[in-house]
Parts: sequence; structure tokens; C-alpha cells
Amino acid sequence: MDFHGIPTGSLENSYMHLDYLIGAGPRIVRLILKDPCAGENLLAEVPDKKLDTPYGTYYFRGGHRLAYAPETFPGTYYPDNNGLIVEEMDGGVRLCQLAEPLSGVRKVLDIRLDPGRAALTLVHRLYNDGEMPVDLAPWGITQLRLGGLVLLPQPLPVSEENSMLPNRHLVLWAYTHWSDPRLDIYDDYVLVHAHPNPDPCKIGVLDVCGWAAYLNGSVLMVKRFEPRPDLPYPDLGCNVEVYCNDLYVELETLAPIQRLQPGQEAVYPETWEFYAGLPDTPMNLDSIRSLVEELDLPRKETNR
Repeated sequence: MDFHGIPTGSLENSYMHLDYLIGAGPRIVRLILKDPCAGENLLAEVPDKKLDTPYGTYYFRGGHRLAYAPETFPGTYYPDNNGLIVEEMDGGVRLCQLAEPLSGVRKVLDIRLDPGRAALTLVHRLYNDGEMPVDLAPWGITQLRLGGLVLLPQPLPVSEENSMLPNRHLVLWAYTHWSDPRLDIYDDYVLVHAHPNPDPCKIGVLDVCGWAAYLNGSVLMVKRFEPRPDLPYPDLGCNVEVYCNDLYVELETLAPIQRLQPGQEAVYPETWEFYAGLPDTPMNLDSIRSLVEELDLPRKETNR
């Protein structure tokens, strides 16, 4: 098995097939549901997209990768083209990167498929193998195929006694325009239409509901995580971010910022769930509301 010439390993259950890189990464590069309504890689494949850095060529590749925020250049894009160690685990695999010389941070990704449903658990681990403390936030970046719709739930309306305080915010990156046609902003959802567009668009939110989703055709992917609105997050307080260009859409989740002392570990788990064979309904607000209600995805009230 290979991914555009790079060797891969695989995990499989009755519901899905997953490929990860061997030797490079840690990276998940393919995820294919066995449902007849799916049948193709749900993750983007961009083997030719790359970035030149002072330390060599960084390849985006597509799929899922582990990073840490805040984003910097060239730190965030230190090449991960070799040195990966693969360890078998009960029910899954652990992908271990060598420590980065610049920061001393070592990335480890644990992958386990759920044996009873179309779901998996990822545990993102960052270790400080250096000699100095590092301030960082674990950052899970998933590049998905274009053509779908990102769902970012907003908090429920608050009670009257809490209504004097703000309870949500929307963060835009410098290159993002309020008038971007890919953005639909409503009281209960922020939607991002993943249409190909050479002008990049990135937004971020503080998601207190603990999930974000991507609907593409008849397949819905739901990322679940533990929100910690009481703790500081990077990027003006964002724990979910969406980036879209002409090649892929990224659904990104972040843990709170923490100071990692030498020898310490930061752990950030998330769960992916997949619902295939959904009815072919219009990607509008009413159909999204109905789908979320049918799947019983949680909504929460907050005054933060």
C-alpha cells in the first residue's frame, strides 16, 4: 500500500478502512467508509502542495495531521518527511515522530477504530523533549474534500439574568472577508460552504457544544471534543477553526494553551463519527436543523 509513492499502513473494521503514512508524519491520509453510499476517500489528497522552508520542503499531503498553535513560520511547517516510528497498540496504532530540533517538541498520534460503529478515537500527544518550557496548544488539522458544508453550532440563547454578557464570537483571519459567499452566519449555526476558490478563507469560533461537523453528499462527519471555555485558547480564543481554499477545506480543533515544561506531555483526544446514506437534501439551514435534531447532537447554553 502507498500514498502517492509513500508507504502506508492500514487499520480496518466492519465499517471503514484507514491508511496512515509509514516513515513520515504522523499523518492519516485515507479514510474510506464501506457503506455503498460512500466508497471514496473522505479526506483531501494534495500530494503536490508544498512549502519551502529554511529546513527543507514541507508537504501538506492532505488528510489529518497533528500540529500545535499558535501558528508560526517556519516552526509550524518543520518538515515531517522521515523518522516516524510505528508502534502497534491493542485495537490501533501509535505514530511517533522524532523531536523537532527547533522546539524540542515531539508529536505522537494514537489511532483506534471503534469495533462496533463507523467511528474512531484519536489521541494527540505533544512531549517537550527540550530544555526550555514551551507555550502551545495541541491542534488537530483535518483536510477534507471540497464540495460539502461545515457546521459550527452556536450556543443556545441564555436566560434573561445572563443576557447582559456576551456568549459567542466569530474570529476572522486577515485575508478573510465578511462578504465571502462561502460564509453563512445564523443565530444557531455558522455554515461554511466548501466551494473551490483561489482566495483563502479562515474563521474561528469558541465552540461550547463539543462538536463540529462536515456534510458532503450523503456522509456526515462529526468531530467531538471536550470544550473548556474557562481556559485560554489561541487565536483570540478559538477551539474550532475552518480554512478553505481551492484544494481542500480544513476542519481544525484546538486544545487550550498550556505551558509545557521539559519532560511534560500535553494530551488532546477527539472522536470522529460518520453517518452514511443520509438523504440527499439541500444544504440549507432548515435541513441542517432537522439533521442535527435527528442525530441528537448537543446544544448548550453559555454566558461566556
